[in-house]
Amino acid sequence: MFKGVLIEKDESGYRAALKDLDDAVLMDGDTLIKVAYSTLNYKDALAITGKSPVVRKFPMIPGIDLAGTVISCASGKFTPGDEVLLNGFGVGEAHCGGLAQQAQLNSDWLIALPKGLSAKQAMAIGTAGYTAMLCVMALEKHSVVPDSGEILVTGANGGVGSYAIAILAKLGYSVVAATGRIEEAEYLKALGASEIIDRHTLSEPGRPLAKERWAGVIDSVGSHTLVNACASTKYGGIVAACGLAQGMDLPGTVAPFILRGITLAGIDSVMRPLKDRVEAWARLAKVLDSNTLQQVATEIGLAQVCDTAQLLLDGQVRGRIVVNVNQL
Repeated sequence: MFKGVLIEKDESGYRAALKDLDDAVLMDGDTLIKVAYSTLNYKDALAITGKSPVVRKFPMIPGIDLAGTVISCASGKFTPGDEVLLNGFGVGEAHCGGLAQQAQLNSDWLIALPKGLSAKQAMAIGTAGYTAMLCVMALEKHSVVPDSGEILVTGANGGVGSYAIAILAKLGYSVVAATGRIEEAEYLKALGASEIIDRHTLSEPGRPLAKERWAGVIDSVGSHTLVNACASTKYGGIVAACGLAQGMDLPGTVAPFILRGITLAGIDSVMRPLKDRVEAWARLAKVLDSNTLQQVATEIGLAQVCDTAQLLLDGQVRGRIVVNVNQL
Protein backbone atom coordinates (compact mmCIF):
# COMPACT_ATOMS: atom_id res chain seq x y z
CA MET A 1 0.00 0.00 0.00
CA PHE A 2 1.05 3.57 -0.66
CA LYS A 3 -0.56 6.99 -0.51
CA GLY A 4 -1.53 9.14 -3.44
CA VAL A 5 -4.03 11.66 -4.78
CA LEU A 6 -6.70 9.87 -6.80
CA ILE A 7 -9.18 11.47 -9.19
CA GLU A 8 -12.41 9.54 -9.76
CA LYS A 9 -15.41 10.14 -11.98
CA ASP A 10 -18.60 8.08 -11.86
CA GLU A 11 -22.32 8.44 -11.24
CA SER A 12 -21.48 10.11 -7.92
CA GLY A 13 -19.60 12.89 -9.70
CA TYR A 14 -16.04 14.13 -10.09
CA ARG A 15 -13.77 14.13 -7.06
CA ALA A 16 -10.13 14.11 -6.00
CA ALA A 17 -8.81 13.01 -2.61
CA LEU A 18 -5.76 11.62 -0.83
CA LYS A 19 -6.17 7.84 -0.52
CA ASP A 20 -4.44 4.62 0.41
CA LEU A 21 -3.68 2.88 -2.89
CA ASP A 22 -2.27 -0.44 -4.05
CA ASP A 23 -0.43 -1.58 -7.17
CA ALA A 24 -3.72 -2.33 -8.96
CA VAL A 25 -4.27 1.39 -9.64
CA LEU A 26 -0.92 1.73 -11.45
CA MET A 27 -0.90 1.39 -15.24
CA ASP A 28 1.38 -0.60 -17.52
CA GLY A 29 5.03 0.40 -17.60
CA ASP A 30 8.42 -1.28 -17.53
CA THR A 31 9.82 0.82 -14.68
CA LEU A 32 8.64 1.05 -11.09
CA ILE A 33 9.70 4.18 -9.21
CA LYS A 34 9.70 5.20 -5.57
CA VAL A 35 8.67 8.83 -5.92
CA ALA A 36 10.43 11.38 -3.72
CA TYR A 37 9.00 14.66 -4.99
CA SER A 38 6.40 15.84 -7.45
CA THR A 39 4.92 19.23 -8.22
CA LEU A 40 1.62 21.03 -8.56
CA ASN A 41 1.34 22.64 -11.99
CA TYR A 42 -1.51 24.60 -13.57
CA LYS A 43 -2.51 21.52 -15.56
CA ASP A 44 -2.51 19.42 -12.38
CA ALA A 45 -4.76 21.98 -10.70
CA LEU A 46 -7.20 21.84 -13.61
CA ALA A 47 -7.23 18.06 -13.39
CA ILE A 48 -7.73 17.94 -9.61
CA THR A 49 -10.53 20.52 -9.56
CA GLY A 50 -12.18 19.28 -12.76
CA LYS A 51 -12.23 22.83 -14.13
CA SER A 52 -11.02 21.54 -17.50
CA PRO A 53 -11.25 18.08 -19.10
CA VAL A 54 -7.56 17.33 -18.63
CA VAL A 55 -7.96 13.75 -17.39
CA ARG A 56 -8.67 11.21 -20.12
CA LYS A 57 -8.87 8.01 -18.05
CA PHE A 58 -10.32 7.28 -14.62
CA PRO A 59 -9.34 6.63 -11.92
CA MET A 60 -6.22 8.78 -12.33
CA ILE A 61 -3.29 9.81 -10.18
CA PRO A 62 -2.45 13.39 -11.27
CA GLY A 63 1.03 14.88 -11.44
CA ILE A 64 2.83 15.66 -14.69
CA ASP A 65 6.24 15.80 -12.96
CA LEU A 66 8.11 13.45 -10.67
CA ALA A 67 11.58 12.67 -9.40
CA GLY A 68 12.53 9.53 -7.57
CA THR A 69 14.50 6.32 -7.42
CA VAL A 70 14.16 3.29 -9.67
CA ILE A 71 12.90 0.18 -7.85
CA SER A 72 12.97 -2.04 -10.94
CA CYS A 73 13.35 -1.58 -14.70
CA ALA A 74 12.48 -4.44 -17.08
CA SER A 75 13.93 -2.66 -20.13
CA GLY A 76 17.43 -2.51 -18.66
CA LYS A 77 17.72 1.21 -19.43
CA PHE A 78 18.02 1.97 -15.71
CA THR A 79 19.14 -0.06 -12.72
CA PRO A 80 17.64 -0.15 -9.21
CA GLY A 81 18.80 2.87 -7.24
CA ASP A 82 19.16 5.16 -10.25
CA GLU A 83 17.70 8.63 -9.71
CA VAL A 84 15.40 9.74 -12.53
CA LEU A 85 12.91 12.44 -13.42
CA LEU A 86 9.93 12.76 -15.71
CA ASN A 87 8.02 15.58 -17.36
CA GLY A 88 4.96 15.15 -19.55
CA PHE A 89 4.24 12.29 -21.97
CA GLY A 90 0.60 12.40 -20.92
CA VAL A 91 1.42 11.34 -17.37
CA GLY A 92 -1.23 12.64 -14.98
CA GLU A 93 -3.70 12.79 -17.88
CA ALA A 94 -3.79 9.40 -19.60
CA HIS A 95 -1.28 7.54 -17.41
CA CYS A 96 -1.06 7.65 -13.61
CA GLY A 97 1.37 10.34 -12.52
CA GLY A 98 3.61 11.68 -9.82
CA LEU A 99 1.33 12.76 -6.97
CA ALA A 100 1.71 9.43 -5.20
CA GLN A 101 4.47 7.55 -3.44
CA GLN A 102 4.91 5.10 -6.33
CA ALA A 103 4.71 5.33 -10.11
CA GLN A 104 4.95 2.79 -12.91
CA LEU A 105 6.16 4.32 -16.16
CA ASN A 106 7.84 3.57 -19.48
CA SER A 107 11.61 3.93 -19.27
CA ASP A 108 11.63 5.87 -22.57
CA TRP A 109 9.84 8.69 -20.77
CA LEU A 110 12.55 9.06 -18.12
CA ILE A 111 15.88 10.83 -18.02
CA ALA A 112 18.62 10.52 -15.45
CA LEU A 113 18.56 13.17 -12.75
CA PRO A 114 21.10 15.79 -13.92
CA LYS A 115 24.32 16.02 -11.96
CA GLY A 116 24.24 18.84 -9.46
CA LEU A 117 20.50 18.62 -8.79
CA SER A 118 18.73 16.80 -5.98
CA ALA A 119 15.28 15.31 -6.53
CA LYS A 120 13.75 18.22 -4.59
CA GLN A 121 15.65 20.81 -6.63
CA ALA A 122 14.62 19.12 -9.89
CA MET A 123 10.98 19.35 -8.86
CA ALA A 124 11.44 22.95 -7.74
CA ILE A 125 12.27 23.49 -11.41
CA GLY A 126 9.78 20.96 -12.81
CA THR A 127 7.85 21.34 -16.03
CA ALA A 128 7.66 25.10 -15.46
CA GLY A 129 11.42 25.63 -15.42
CA TYR A 130 11.96 23.04 -18.13
CA THR A 131 9.40 24.81 -20.35
CA ALA A 132 10.99 28.19 -19.62
CA MET A 133 14.37 26.84 -20.74
CA LEU A 134 12.83 25.45 -23.94
CA CYS A 135 11.47 28.96 -24.60
CA VAL A 136 14.89 30.52 -24.00
CA MET A 137 16.47 27.97 -26.34
CA ALA A 138 13.93 28.96 -29.01
CA LEU A 139 14.94 32.63 -28.65
CA GLU A 140 18.62 31.71 -28.91
CA LYS A 141 18.06 29.60 -32.02
CA HIS A 142 16.37 32.64 -33.55
CA SER A 143 19.59 34.60 -32.91
CA VAL A 144 18.09 36.74 -30.15
CA VAL A 145 21.03 37.69 -27.94
CA PRO A 146 21.26 40.06 -24.92
CA ASP A 147 22.22 42.96 -27.19
CA SER A 148 19.09 42.43 -29.32
CA GLY A 149 16.91 44.32 -26.85
CA GLU A 150 14.29 43.80 -24.17
CA ILE A 151 12.57 40.47 -23.62
CA LEU A 152 8.97 40.47 -22.40
CA VAL A 153 7.86 37.72 -20.01
CA THR A 154 4.11 37.45 -19.41
CA GLY A 155 2.47 35.61 -16.52
CA ALA A 156 5.55 36.64 -14.61
CA ASN A 157 4.47 35.44 -11.15
CA GLY A 158 3.72 31.93 -12.36
CA GLY A 159 6.20 29.09 -12.50
CA VAL A 160 7.14 29.46 -16.17
CA GLY A 161 7.31 33.23 -15.90
CA SER A 162 9.41 33.20 -12.73
CA TYR A 163 11.96 30.82 -14.19
CA ALA A 164 12.01 32.56 -17.57
CA ILE A 165 12.96 35.79 -15.80
CA ALA A 166 15.65 34.10 -13.71
CA ILE A 167 17.19 32.22 -16.66
CA LEU A 168 17.17 35.21 -19.00
CA ALA A 169 18.64 37.52 -16.36
CA LYS A 170 21.45 35.09 -15.57
CA LEU A 171 22.23 34.88 -19.30
CA GLY A 172 22.52 38.68 -19.50
CA TYR A 173 19.18 39.66 -21.05
CA SER A 174 17.15 42.71 -20.08
CA VAL A 175 13.77 41.37 -18.92
CA VAL A 176 10.43 43.17 -18.60
CA ALA A 177 7.90 41.26 -16.49
CA ALA A 178 4.14 41.58 -17.03
CA THR A 179 2.01 40.65 -14.01
CA GLY A 180 -1.41 41.22 -12.53
CA ARG A 181 0.12 41.34 -9.06
CA ILE A 182 2.18 44.51 -9.00
CA GLU A 183 2.61 44.04 -5.24
CA GLU A 184 5.02 41.21 -6.15
CA ALA A 185 7.37 43.61 -7.94
CA GLU A 186 10.20 43.10 -5.46
CA TYR A 187 10.04 39.32 -5.93
CA LEU A 188 10.25 39.72 -9.71
CA LYS A 189 13.12 42.20 -9.47
CA ALA A 190 14.97 39.83 -7.15
CA LEU A 191 14.69 37.20 -9.89
CA GLY A 192 16.24 39.62 -12.36
CA ALA A 193 13.45 41.66 -13.98
CA SER A 194 14.58 45.18 -14.87
CA GLU A 195 11.05 46.54 -15.21
CA ILE A 196 7.54 45.51 -14.12
CA ILE A 197 4.43 46.34 -16.13
CA ASP A 198 0.76 45.74 -15.35
CA ARG A 199 -0.70 42.86 -17.34
CA HIS A 200 -3.79 44.95 -18.09
CA THR A 201 -1.72 46.91 -20.59
CA LEU A 202 -1.62 43.68 -22.62
CA SER A 203 -4.76 41.75 -21.69
CA GLU A 204 -7.38 43.91 -23.43
CA PRO A 205 -8.08 44.09 -27.19
CA GLY A 206 -5.41 46.21 -28.88
CA ARG A 207 -4.23 47.43 -32.26
CA PRO A 208 -3.03 45.05 -35.00
CA LEU A 209 0.36 46.76 -34.82
CA ALA A 210 1.79 48.71 -31.90
CA LYS A 211 5.08 50.45 -31.30
CA GLU A 212 8.00 48.04 -31.71
CA ARG A 213 9.61 47.20 -28.38
CA TRP A 214 10.37 43.53 -27.75
CA ALA A 215 13.26 41.62 -29.30
CA GLY A 216 11.61 38.47 -27.99
CA VAL A 217 8.69 37.35 -25.86
CA ILE A 218 8.02 34.37 -23.62
CA ASP A 219 4.26 34.08 -23.20
CA SER A 220 2.40 31.67 -20.95
CA VAL A 221 -0.91 33.54 -21.11
CA GLY A 222 -2.33 33.36 -24.64
CA SER A 223 -5.42 35.18 -25.94
CA HIS A 224 -5.25 39.01 -26.13
CA THR A 225 -1.99 39.08 -24.19
CA LEU A 226 -0.24 36.97 -26.82
CA VAL A 227 -1.76 39.01 -29.65
CA ASN A 228 -0.63 42.31 -28.10
CA ALA A 229 2.83 40.92 -27.44
CA CYS A 230 3.11 40.00 -31.12
CA ALA A 231 1.91 43.46 -32.12
CA SER A 232 4.77 45.07 -30.16
CA THR A 233 7.56 42.70 -31.19
CA LYS A 234 10.39 44.21 -33.22
CA TYR A 235 10.96 43.46 -36.86
CA GLY A 236 12.26 39.91 -37.21
CA GLY A 237 11.68 39.09 -33.54
CA ILE A 238 10.26 35.94 -32.02
CA VAL A 239 7.44 35.13 -29.61
CA ALA A 240 7.62 31.78 -27.79
CA ALA A 241 4.11 30.70 -26.78
CA CYS A 242 3.77 28.00 -24.14
CA GLY A 243 0.56 28.60 -22.18
CA LEU A 244 -3.08 29.66 -22.13
CA ALA A 245 -3.79 31.13 -18.69
CA GLN A 246 -5.95 33.88 -20.24
CA GLY A 247 -7.43 31.64 -22.93
CA MET A 248 -6.62 29.46 -25.92
CA ASP A 249 -8.14 31.85 -28.45
CA LEU A 250 -5.91 33.99 -30.69
CA PRO A 251 -7.99 37.10 -31.52
CA GLY A 252 -5.44 38.85 -33.72
CA THR A 253 -4.37 39.55 -37.29
CA VAL A 254 -1.53 38.47 -39.56
CA ALA A 255 -0.13 42.03 -39.59
CA PRO A 256 2.89 41.42 -37.28
CA PHE A 257 3.86 38.35 -39.29
CA ILE A 258 3.65 39.76 -42.81
CA LEU A 259 4.63 43.37 -42.09
CA ARG A 260 7.32 42.83 -39.47
CA GLY A 261 8.36 39.28 -40.23
CA ILE A 262 8.04 38.08 -36.66
CA THR A 263 7.96 34.39 -35.73
CA LEU A 264 5.44 32.76 -33.41
CA ALA A 265 7.08 29.63 -32.00
CA GLY A 266 4.92 27.07 -30.25
CA ILE A 267 6.69 25.44 -27.30
CA ASP A 268 5.48 21.96 -26.43
CA SER A 269 7.05 20.36 -23.37
CA VAL A 270 4.90 17.24 -23.19
CA MET A 271 6.17 15.20 -26.15
CA ARG A 272 9.54 16.90 -26.61
CA PRO A 273 12.25 14.59 -28.01
CA LEU A 274 14.76 13.11 -25.58
CA LYS A 275 17.67 15.10 -27.02
CA ASP A 276 15.96 18.43 -26.26
CA ARG A 277 14.98 17.27 -22.77
CA VAL A 278 18.51 16.28 -21.86
CA GLU A 279 19.93 19.54 -23.23
CA ALA A 280 17.36 21.68 -21.40
CA TRP A 281 17.87 19.92 -18.08
CA ALA A 282 21.65 20.00 -18.36
CA ARG A 283 21.49 23.76 -18.87
CA LEU A 284 19.02 24.23 -16.02
CA ALA A 285 21.39 22.44 -13.66
CA LYS A 286 24.12 24.92 -14.57
CA VAL A 287 22.13 28.16 -14.78
CA LEU A 288 19.84 27.97 -11.75
CA ASP A 289 21.45 28.13 -8.34
CA SER A 290 20.00 27.01 -5.01
CA ASN A 291 19.14 30.57 -3.97
CA THR A 292 16.95 31.04 -7.04
CA LEU A 293 15.21 27.72 -6.43
CA GLN A 294 14.48 28.73 -2.84
CA GLN A 295 13.06 32.06 -4.01
CA VAL A 296 10.72 30.46 -6.53
CA ALA A 297 9.59 27.24 -4.83
CA THR A 298 7.34 26.48 -1.86
CA GLU A 299 7.12 22.96 -0.44
CA ILE A 300 3.88 21.29 0.65
CA GLY A 301 2.90 17.77 1.69
CA LEU A 302 0.69 15.37 -0.22
CA ALA A 303 -2.33 16.11 2.01
CA GLN A 304 -2.25 19.79 1.01
CA VAL A 305 -2.40 19.20 -2.73
CA CYS A 306 -6.16 19.34 -3.32
CA ASP A 307 -6.68 22.59 -1.39
CA THR A 308 -3.62 24.22 -2.96
CA ALA A 309 -4.87 23.33 -6.45
CA GLN A 310 -7.80 25.72 -6.08
CA LEU A 311 -5.53 28.48 -4.75
CA LEU A 312 -3.33 28.05 -7.82
CA LEU A 313 -6.28 28.46 -10.18
CA ASP A 314 -7.41 31.52 -8.21
CA GLY A 315 -4.03 33.18 -8.85
CA GLN A 316 -3.05 33.03 -5.19
CA VAL A 317 0.13 31.02 -5.68
CA ARG A 318 3.50 32.58 -6.46
CA GLY A 319 6.17 30.65 -8.28
CA ARG A 320 6.40 26.88 -7.92
CA ILE A 321 4.78 24.33 -5.62
CA VAL A 322 6.97 21.35 -4.77
CA VAL A 323 5.18 18.34 -3.31
CA ASN A 324 6.99 16.07 -0.87
CA VAL A 325 4.94 12.93 -1.46
CA ASN A 326 6.28 11.28 1.69
CA GLN A 327 5.14 14.15 3.90
CA LEU A 328 1.46 14.21 4.76
